[in-house]
Amino acid sequence: MIKVVFFDLDDTIADTTRLAEMARKNAIENMIRHGMPVDFDTAYNELLELINEYGSNFPRHFDYLLRRLDLRYNPKWVAAGVIAYHNTKFAYLREVRHVRKTLLKLREMGLRLGIITDGDPIKQWEKILRLDLDDFFEHVVISDFEGVKKPHPKIFQKALRIFGVKAQEAVMVGDRLYSDIYGAKSVGMHTVWFRYGKYANREEEYREYADHEITDLLDVLKIIEVLNSGKDDSNKKVHADR
Repeated sequence: MIKVVFFDLDDTIADTTRLAEMARKNAIENMIRHGMPVDFDTAYNELLELINEYGSNFPRHFDYLLRRLDLRYNPKWVAAGVIAYHNTKFAYLREVRHVRKTLLKLREMGLRLGIITDGDPIKQWEKILRLDLDDFFEHVVISDFEGVKKPHPKIFQKALRIFGVKAQEAVMVGDRLYSDIYGAKSVGMHTVWFRYGKYANREEEYREYADHEITDLLDVLKIIEVLNSGKDDSNKKVHADR
């Protein structure tokens, strides 16, 4: 019997890929609007390289951007970037379609719910709280707080211990085949690949680790029903095109 359903956060619960792109573009536009003497494409592409090199949680993207563009440091330009970035995040953060309905239905079915996510704890909690979804989840396991990142088995094992369940009693739902699906499958959890966001058609070499594939979160309900019915679904894949 399935007792716990774990979800990834970014592009599984919170629609963050498009949000991040919009926030970064608005930041560059605002820096230019306030006097940064560089064209948009040059500055934006340089920012993307920085993010690729230092990661999305690096706290000084805009400071380093000025260095890479060979510009003197100007706190006004940095402030303009920070303001536009955060204003966009706050204004346009959205939950993925059918998230709330799916969580409500799962809870009505008696399932316990958790999140296993990579990232900075403050930033990840901010998304959950701004979406007003925190009451759905018993526990939120975040890599930077635990000191281990997906797909390392320790973060999944930690989540299982927190809930006091066995791997075969848990389902992991995530958008990334490598970190979410391969990682969860490596410890024996059931896996559901949510084909959404920028990873919907990537990391195909790990596709074999997905027990199910969906494009609508409501299909998680069908999968749980099948798993808890005792039917053999070892080769079953769910493809939802709504």
